[in-house]
Amino acid sequence: MNTRLPLSAAAHLPLRAGIGLRAQHHADIVARKPTVGWLEAHSENYFSAGGAQRSYLERIRADYALSLHGVGLSLGSTDPLSRAHLQQIVRLVHDFEPILVSEHLSWSSVGGRFTNDLLPLPYTEEALRHMVERVRDVQDALGCQILIENVSSYLQFTCSCMPEWDFLTSLARESGCGILLDVNNVYVSASNHGFDARAYLNGVPRSAVKEIHLAGHAVRRIGRQEILIDTHNTHVCDAVWALYAVAAQRFTGVPALIEWDTDIPALDVLVTEAHKADTIAGLNHVAVA
Repeated sequence: MNTRLPLSAAAHLPLRAGIGLRAQHHADIVARKPTVGWLEAHSENYFSAGGAQRSYLERIRADYALSLHGVGLSLGSTDPLSRAHLQQIVRLVHDFEPILVSEHLSWSSVGGRFTNDLLPLPYTEEALRHMVERVRDVQDALGCQILIENVSSYLQFTCSCMPEWDFLTSLARESGCGILLDVNNVYVSASNHGFDARAYLNGVPRSAVKEIHLAGHAVRRIGRQEILIDTHNTHVCDAVWALYAVAAQRFTGVPALIEWDTDIPALDVLVTEAHKADTIAGLNHVAVA
């Protein structure tokens, strides 16, 4: 049965937890149809006009709600916005009608040279004006709201004049975007910088949050200091599950997603993590029609 829903109709559905879609699991998902609420694809993995990747996405989209999560627009950069990249996302939105479309509160390029990372912004009025303009530009091109995700960070800019959650809240209010709240990133940054993770959750307006991410991280020691690194290569830890329990109570009905990008395990491991998120949020496991 084809359950495809247009973004406008499905963006606010209280879906069960989903999992990130990875090529290693394409065939398994098509064959087994695991009991998860939805799937999230990295947009850049499906830019090709044909081939196996796109073929699998078409088959999976017929059975599951889908979101598109981008990592390459470099919204916070002062480089010109890549129109070619943006048009690829426009095409994906047109072809697959995702329930949600998202990008990051970050930059990854300067002078046309790209880093393989999502780098944090200084939280200043100047940076806010820049992000508002860029997000509005992207939303105008797509014809829909996008979500902006908070990233993890390991250093802070001395010029920042507001906390990250105030910056993100102002961006949502002024641009009309939604917020993709990554609970693991909140926990990682809070640990690295010494702020209260719950204050972050309380500082973000309930109505702006449309999606929640959950993932694993690594612990590293640099001299005497412990640093948490957002690695997406392991299970969600107990402390992040506890923070998610707070988030699930505050942001009732917002769908959660399990991210696992490296050292990717068997599909059943991701499904089990998604079911744990459902249990914490007080949702039952139901099969997707």
